[in-house]
Amino acid sequence: MGRWRDGTGTLLVVGGSGGADGGSDGGPMGAKEDPGGVAGGVGRAEGGAGRAEAIPLTIAASYRARARGLLGRDGLTGALLLTPASGVHTFRMRFAIDVAYLDRHLTVLDVHTLRPGRLGRPRLRSRHVLEAEAGALEHWGVRRGVRVVIAPGPSASPPPSVR
Repeated sequence: MGRWRDGTGTLLVVGGSGGADGGSDGGPMGAKEDPGGVAGGVGRAEGGAGRAEAIPLTIAASYRARARGLLGRDGLTGALLLTPASGVHTFRMRFAIDVAYLDRHLTVLDVHTLRPGRLGRPRLRSRHVLEAEAGALEHWGVRRGVRVVIAPGPSASPPPSVR
């Protein structure tokens, strides 16, 4: 499996309006594990979710992009994925954010809203952190136990395996 690259993509919430198990139906994994299955699901509902909204996503995988994050911005359209990451802070930020901690299978472990000047507690099993403007994750149906799907854009696709 390759590593993520900085770039853009699309975020889909699988099971966002359905049950809290969020993807135990054997649905698609994240783009790293199943890139073919993700591309076919963009723009339509998966499993028993009833709906799936395509959300614009910025992927921050390099140290520089993760360190910058949302600093200096007045808002955010869509979401920001920090990978790898297990915790965040909102020091020097201008607006409140929702933070979702994701495991390696892109299942939501926890969701919190952080006001500016706060330190989010790191989560042990977290491999990725999803950030959005305050209230957006709840609107999209992102909550504990829900699986998200990431369809990377051209500049964010994982590299082919060299080994």
